[in-house]
Parts: sequence; structure tokens; C-alpha cells
Amino acid sequence: MTLHRILFSSLLMILLSPLVASAAPAVGISRIGYAIQIGAFAEVKNAERLTSKLQEKGIEAFYFKKENGLYAVRFGDFSRRDDARNIAKKLVSDKIIESYFIAPPSKTAKEQMLPPKVGHVTVKKTDKTDQMGYIAARTAERFVGIPYRWGGDTVVDGMDCSGFTRAVYNLCGVNIPRTSLEQFRVGQAVNKDELLDGDLVFFGNSERQITHVGIYVGENRFVHAPKRGDDIKITPITGNGFAKRFIGAKRYF
Repeated sequence: MTLHRILFSSLLMILLSPLVASAAPAVGISRIGYAIQIGAFAEVKNAERLTSKLQEKGIEAFYFKKENGLYAVRFGDFSRRDDARNIAKKLVSDKIIESYFIAPPSKTAKEQMLPPKVGHVTVKKTDKTDQMGYIAARTAERFVGIPYRWGGDTVVDGMDCSGFTRAVYNLCGVNIPRTSLEQFRVGQAVNKDELLDGDLVFFGNSERQITHVGIYVGENRFVHAPKRGDDIKITPITGNGFAKRFIGAKRYF
């Protein structure tokens, strides 16, 4: 490895420390700082390919569908705009990316969300549009139908079903832990009959053996990534054996 690559790798590790997979468990909830956003891809495979390339460098990137139907890739949680810009410029100079956009803190999904749709039904907006849970649910619905690969075999630790929920909350400006078990350990506990849009719903064998997580979107349904390689979809909580495996729900807003 050349000195140039060693220095670059060291800089990435310092500035991207919240993004690099670690054996230490993530704890707590925080606001997302400045993030780097890349691309306007017509094909999801192009966004997936770039995500994989970034993940190979230890960067926890994810791809998502924008309001105009194009796909973008996002990563980063920087306290200063200059830190984000410096990393982005380095990635450009190394020909890993071509161009970028620095997303400021508190940039929520509300600023880029589609009119909420489920199938062919358009949901009428209500006063709930000002609530972050509502925004998180509508953001989750935008992922429906996207192949869940997140970089394939190069996926970083934690980017499974919980990687999807983490990505949605990231777009809403909130940083939550990586794994489903860690996500279950934080947030406010919610009873099943009191679920609201944006709550995370957890499934498994016990509170110590959480095996799946999704985002509640109303009417007893949740959005989730069933398994790696499958499309993100909407499923009834009472369907496909989920009712028996329901462990609990948490709220983060």
C-alpha cells in the first residue's frame, strides 16, 4: 500500500468513524449532521453498485429513491460541512465518485417526500404531515419495490433488515443504532394497540433474540426488507407468522 493510500485510509477512519462498522455496540439516538449525497441514477443497479464500492472502503453508505423517481446514494454524519466536503473532494480526486451534494443537518424527508402512496391508492395528507413519525412512514413506503441488496456480499455489519430502518431514519435526520437488537434497546416502548406511523416493530423469539424489524405505516401494516436480495415490501403484522413472533415496538421521535 502506498503512503498516499495509507494517509487517505487514516483520514477516512477519523472522519467517518461513526460510519465504519465496529465490534462495539452502538448506543443512543442522535441527530444526523452533514451528509454526502451522490448521484441521480435512473437505474437502481447503478446506485447499488456505487453503494457496494463505498462499503468496500468501510463507509456505511445506502441508496434510496428520490421524489423524482431517481436513485441516490448517501453516507456520513459530519459535525462540520468542511469535513464532509474534504472527504467528498478526496473521493472525487481518487475517481471513486464524480460529483456530490452536501446535505445539511436537520434535512428531513419532508423536504423530499412523494405524495404518500400505497399500491394504487393515494393517501390524503392530514395534519400528521408535520409529525416526524408520519414522515418516516412515508419515507419507508418510498423504498417499497426496491431490491434489498445494499452492496451484496460486501455489505457492512448491521446492514440487514435493521440497515433498512436505519437508512429511513437517517433520511429523517435521526441516527439510530445499527442492529435490530440495539435498536430495540433504545427508544420509547409502545404498546401494540398504540402504534403510530414511524414506530419500529420488532419480531423474534424473545427480547434478547430479536430477528427482524420493520417500520409501522398504519392500518396494521409495516414496511420491511424480508431477506437480503428480496424487494422491500409492505406486510400485515398479523400475516406470515409475524403475529406470533411480535416482541414489541419502539418510538424514537
